[in-house]
Amino acid sequence: MKEGRPGWEAAVRIGLAAGLAVVFVSGLLALLGVSPARAFMEMASGSVGSAGKLADVLVAWVPLLLVASGLLVTFAAGLWNIGIEGQVMMGAVFTTWMLRLLQDAALPPALVLALAIGAGMLGGALWAVFAGLLKTHGGVNEIFGGLGLNFVASGLALWLIFGPWKRPGVGSMSGTEPFPEALWLPQIGALRLSGWALALGVLGIVLVGALLRGTYFGLKVKAVGRNARAAFLLGIPTTRYMLSGFALCGALAGAAGALQVTAVYHRLIPAISSGYGFLGLLVAMLSGYRALAVPFVAFFFAALNIGSIQLPIVFRLDSSLSGVLQGMLVLCVLVVHGARRRFRREAAP
Repeated sequence: MKEGRPGWEAAVRIGLAAGLAVVFVSGLLALLGVSPARAFMEMASGSVGSAGKLADVLVAWVPLLLVASGLLVTFAAGLWNIGIEGQVMMGAVFTTWMLRLLQDAALPPALVLALAIGAGMLGGALWAVFAGLLKTHGGVNEIFGGLGLNFVASGLALWLIFGPWKRPGVGSMSGTEPFPEALWLPQIGALRLSGWALALGVLGIVLVGALLRGTYFGLKVKAVGRNARAAFLLGIPTTRYMLSGFALCGALAGAAGALQVTAVYHRLIPAISSGYGFLGLLVAMLSGYRALAVPFVAFFFAALNIGSIQLPIVFRLDSSLSGVLQGMLVLCVLVVHGARRRFRREAAP
């Protein structure tokens, strides 16, 4: 959406697209002999039906929020940071490395955790800048460079899990040896949710929103995104701002990976990114690239993922049906957006 468009316009389009997606999935459920109303109610109950389930949604919401926040910066700079998935992984790898390095040191656990999360942010930022350098100095489109780096990051994580960092006496898909409980981020009571992780996720979107709307940096990043050549002719160092956008996005993605290690799994596992990178792309796009909308769209996707666990339990349906709903939602948004643009062209004098 263009800057300056009223927010309600985007809300109406997304609402219309969501309605179309629900109609499609309802028809699919009916064909499978399942009551659509009951299926959606079970998914809602499975996501927000209790304090524990709501906490599980927030556990998924935090990394998704961080990833989508970072992507707002690269989208503002006119960049498709498809390598975000690898940046989450590298954040987890760097965090694991720092925890392994310091777990036996005579340092306060809080300091070790802070250094580990900082290392994760550094790892994500470096991996993102690498993709940026491939674009700015190597002439490699950021989409292809990012996809390639995703495979490298995934391969590196697997090599570490089954090689140098493997559990003593066994190579297991369950990941590395769990860290001592003292090196876990504190949880809220008996819930799986960490208050520190929640605070970091909220801080990320607040900082990005303020940065893009209220600073010269944000203004120049958006100028580069609108027209890089014109921005360069006006004296803006476009390469520097592109790389800065990649670095900031990668740092937030690295923070997401760090929280996966310190607050969720407490070790490095093969699927540590949990697909949050690619899902974050959808969240950013469906939010109309507006920071204010990102937390709500991210919460919807997190709730959908957690709530869909009820489908195989209650109806013996595969939980991947939530992926069908997500895909249809994106497709319907594109259809509604295309129809709106065509209507405006035909209505123009």
